[in-house]
Amino acid sequence: MNEMTDVTASTAQAAQAVKVLPDAQTVTSVTHWTDTLFSFRVTRPASLRFRSGEFVMIGLLKDDGKPLLRAYSIASPAWDDELEFYSIKVQDGPLTSRLQHIQPGDQIILRPKPVGTLVHDALLPGKRLWFFSTGTGIAPFASLIRDPQTYEDYEQIILTHTCRDVADLEYGRRLVEHVKSDATLRELLGDVVEKLVYYPTTTREESPKMGRITNLLKSGALFEDLGIADGMSPQTDRAMVCGSIGLNTDLKEILEGFGLREGANSDPAEYVVEKAFVG
Repeated sequence: MNEMTDVTASTAQAAQAVKVLPDAQTVTSVTHWTDTLFSFRVTRPASLRFRSGEFVMIGLLKDDGKPLLRAYSIASPAWDDELEFYSIKVQDGPLTSRLQHIQPGDQIILRPKPVGTLVHDALLPGKRLWFFSTGTGIAPFASLIRDPQTYEDYEQIILTHTCRDVADLEYGRRLVEHVKSDATLRELLGDVVEKLVYYPTTTREESPKMGRITNLLKSGALFEDLGIADGMSPQTDRAMVCGSIGLNTDLKEILEGFGLREGANSDPAEYVVEKAFVG
């Protein structure tokens, strides 16, 4: 694995950049977490309004001058002055093969039309909120665990993150550590230390907790580890899911086995799944 690297440009430098792309925004910082994962921050259009958990289309121009766009969850919360994204690196991927090389001061295309199902409006009121994520599926939850409404609406928030290797968990680990330790965030979010529970697992490299989250749910090990005696109930529990199509399908079956129903912006219920990033 490569050592994590972090490159940052000042706000002044970003503001001076000349926008030459359609819907252009300027890269302000880039962090390479591993050989296959990186995050970056860009300027935020003054007119952009979004709900934490939503995604937008971002990309670059192809050699023929046409835009190449993909859906990316906004990893920063709705109150942030910049926009953060978390991405894999695919060496032969049409977009990420190029996107992984961006530097502070570069520009990307950002279509300012946020959408998505991983939003509070799609869930009925409850007491406990589960965030189930694999890989870069943690991105929308990176936004939601920094949103004050999350802590106003729920007594407990449980973020699960499953990856193959320990290094792949580092983005989430640092994020949770920052949310719990940063004085400004704690003042904004309230009793985050007590309410936010982080549950990372690996499926390949040995770690303190190993296993697929679906297996840990079905076996009851997840509830045992967290001291939740009564499992899940549609009366108390709400859930959001973001990962591979296999994870989404398996978790839908498991959640519905607990009596939870799938919701949507137009018809709130007990759980929601983001379908924009699979297929």
